Amino acid sequence: MFFHRRRRWEIATSETTPEALFFDRRSFLRQSAAAGTLMATGLTGLTSFIGSTTPGHAEADPAGLYPARPNPAFTLDRAVTPERINAHYNNFYEFGMSKSIAEAAEALRTTPWTVKVDGLVEAPQTFAFEDLERAFPLEERLYRHRCVEGWSMAIPWTGFPLRALLSRVQPLSAARYVRMETFLDSKIAPGQRQFWYPWPYVEGLTIAEAANDLAFLVTGAYGKPLLKAFGAPLRLAVPWKYGFKSIKSITRISFVAERPKSFWENLQASEYGFWANVNPAVPHPRWSQATEEVLGTGERRPTLLYNGYGEEVASLYTGLEKEILFR
Repeated sequence: MFFHRRRRWEIATSETTPEALFFDRRSFLRQSAAAGTLMATGLTGLTSFIGSTTPGHAEADPAGLYPARPNPAFTLDRAVTPERINAHYNNFYEFGMSKSIAEAAEALRTTPWTVKVDGLVEAPQTFAFEDLERAFPLEERLYRHRCVEGWSMAIPWTGFPLRALLSRVQPLSAARYVRMETFLDSKIAPGQRQFWYPWPYVEGLTIAEAANDLAFLVTGAYGKPLLKAFGAPLRLAVPWKYGFKSIKSITRISFVAERPKSFWENLQASEYGFWANVNPAVPHPRWSQATEEVLGTGERRPTLLYNGYGEEVASLYTGLEKEILFR
């Protein structure tokens, strides 16, 4: 007899919301959750959401890929954050330093879009995004998202595991890291005109992290293609790490031997390191990480080690105790 062992972030099937009600709930929240719920949070930037009529514009879906089939292995212990809250409280520094970047991000041109996969691989390729989107089966996963600033969301991402791409391009044995970078176009991205920042935005993972099932290349959210404010058309989700590791609007994925230095590590390595794994016991140099504000609820929750995904990822860091894993 087969017994399914529930992962620590999962809730029982009997406690989850049926899919039809889940989508109805989204519609209800879009219309009614803003005023009372958001006012309770008191977080800077949420006022830009109140009174908003639209969260932005998703890309077209001519192939009919959305909504993708939900993966039942990825359920949560909390409600999904309403899309409008997510879209209007978002870091995307290419389009500004505030959270209210949704309107500015509409300038992002996502068609055509190519993703170059190169470096130490047997089969380097340059994908048109539309081909990449169709190359791997899409699925929806419910993930927690924890920002280093002390707030969190729960998001229904659509995409495919990063390890599927690894299988396609076959990294060489010399490849130890995956380096990712975003677009560079200061004509449409005002933040990139600030020359003191190390543009383009760069992030990286170890090969082992990239091959973990939780590492997810995201093409959509909330049952449709990604909004530009979310990092269309392709972004990363690594839910056991702080949010700045989840690079947006990816244009290049390179397999390299040397550890890449990320955007925020270049700016302030003492505060934003390469690993950036979530740990409530390790404070940011300027604030505690023991609790988090769940956006749209007014609730503070205890922060979970590895954001609650420790059972799946803690083994990745065996033997790395001398590394600064939690910043």
